[in-house]
Amino acid sequence: MPSIALVMIARNEARCIQRCLASARPWVDEMLVLDTGSGDATPRLAAEAGARVEHAVWQDDFAWARNRALAMTAAPWRLVLDADEWIEGGTEALAALRAQPPDFVGQVRVVSLIGGAGASLEQAPSWLPRVLPAGVGYEGRVHEQPATALPRRRLGLVVGHDGYLPAQQEGKRGRNEALLRRALAEQPGDAYWSYQLGKDLEIRGAYADALPHYELAHRAGEARAAWRHDLVVRLLFTLKKLARFEQAAALAEAERPRWGDSPDFHFTLGDLLLDRALARPTEAGTLLPMIEASWRRAVEIGERPDLPDTVRGRGSFLAAHNLAVFHQSLGQAALAAQWRERAQAWRAG
Repeated sequence: MPSIALVMIARNEARCIQRCLASARPWVDEMLVLDTGSGDATPRLAAEAGARVEHAVWQDDFAWARNRALAMTAAPWRLVLDADEWIEGGTEALAALRAQPPDFVGQVRVVSLIGGAGASLEQAPSWLPRVLPAGVGYEGRVHEQPATALPRRRLGLVVGHDGYLPAQQEGKRGRNEALLRRALAEQPGDAYWSYQLGKDLEIRGAYADALPHYELAHRAGEARAAWRHDLVVRLLFTLKKLARFEQAAALAEAERPRWGDSPDFHFTLGDLLLDRALARPTEAGTLLPMIEASWRRAVEIGERPDLPDTVRGRGSFLAAHNLAVFHQSLGQAALAAQWRERAQAWRAG
């Protein structure tokens, strides 16, 4: 019966590494942590949690580190987690692996916590390849991906992730940007690296710096790329932040046929049109019905957890909240109350 190993690379993760290891321990046969130069208690805490801890000198290359760690186990199946992640549910999918030959890559649902409006948190789920058969390694200096033509299969495993929260990002500021710029220097004009660099800059509020990288990724990237949905939504958001309204409108029209059933697309479009109406009051009469229609369309579609990098709530309580505020601002108290109730019910559910 095939065994399962948890394989992790880590550095300075004392905050959370035991949480991750404790969540995986009952479901795997061994846990391997490759420490790449921690200055805190990460190695000791990992060992206390039952992991075998090995050490390597960091080479500014995530694929190299992951492949080094993968080579340290003979298990037929490898579950790859980061220290700021933890198993939330669906562990029966891991148990089922023991009866299956290791001839595919398993995708798991990673639910990332991101900062929402005010003090609230939002959830952004993604399907990521985290269950690898023996012999499969990674490529890519950063945002590394499995290098294999084996089929990918979605598993029921659910993984939580809090590494995108501001407190956690602060300690990693600039690290990924430097690696992404090196990757682009090695592969100039690469659409994926341009998308990831744009994302790194945009998340930190450097919208003007992010825009040319997003634009290159949009021009050069494949329309069917798994990251295209996130790119389009983020590019619309970046254009909104820069008040590039005409360019955003042209992008929305070009992408609407592909993303007409994406709540994230319509939610972001509504926000974009609202900013345009506020910046250009003379256009408000034309834009207000379009704003309402965009958020209503998001609600009609509903949640789409199958879409890559969707944000929970854009097809329900977040859009309903926007509609409540929208109608309240127009003096339509009854409609505002209806949407407010729906938003509260959906968020509670």
